Amino acid sequence: MRLMVEFTTEPFELDTFPEHAVAARRVVDEAGLAVAVGPFGTGAEGEAQQVLDAVTKLLRETLDAGATRISVQVSVLDDDKTPEGVGTQ
Repeated sequence: MRLMVEFTTEPFELDTFPEHAVAARRVVDEAGLAVAVGPFGTGAEGEAQQVLDAVTKLLRETLDAGATRISVQVSVLDDDKTPEGVGTQ
């Protein structure tokens, strides 16, 4: 089974890339997930266990890096279509 996780970390900072956002991106990259960055969040997809392990690590590491809120949504991917609103980068 393949999963997609979509996440946003806060607080938002317009002048810099906050440390908690850097930590989140590093986690999904290190997990080997396919990553898509959008204007309101980041999406990453991969095999179920790979995504679930990354989500656990993402929550811990972004909170440790100063996130005050983390919004997460996990979706099961249908092999025949991409979830609505997902782009690529």
